[in-house]
Amino acid sequence: MGSTSSMLTQYDIEEVQDHCNHAFSQQEIVSLYQRFCQLDRNGGGFVSADEFMSVPEFAVNPLSQRLLRMLDGLNFKEFVAFLSAFSPRTSLQQKMEFIFRVYDTDCNGKVAFDDILSILRYLTGSFMTEQQRQKVLTHVLEEAGYTKDSHFTLPDFMKILGNSELKMEVEVPID
Repeated sequence: MGSTSSMLTQYDIEEVQDHCNHAFSQQEIVSLYQRFCQLDRNGGGFVSADEFMSVPEFAVNPLSQRLLRMLDGLNFKEFVAFLSAFSPRTSLQQKMEFIFRVYDTDCNGKVAFDDILSILRYLTGSFMTEQQRQKVLTHVLEEAGYTKDSHFTLPDFMKILGNSELKMEVEVPID
């Protein structure tokens, strides 16, 4: 599985399935591998940020720049593990863990006001001023019983999002 020019063996497919907690069927993994090989233009076995940006749906995503920092240099197993957060077979807890990693912009294991504000900048762009974003975020946090100085760990984050019905699904076309 080191080079994208090789084919996946049954063992490789099962190993990837185990790595992503069976979020994808064997047929879906084969399809993902084909897509990974298309993205890996230099055949080095890794997909760069530039190669990810060649996917139109990814390029227009308001969080693409944040996601790129999480994605740059992924091998196939990591690529599938990343995408597994969007699978309908992935648990709500796994989806929330993924969202937590997106919001934890400084990768310190905590989500702070500035982390959330950073994500809001990506999502709102020029539609809101910085002052408006700060005001809205402060209000939302206060309504939830938190302050601007609060830091959320993964359990805090899961408690806040736990009652939501997160829908993060991607369809893997099977040829």
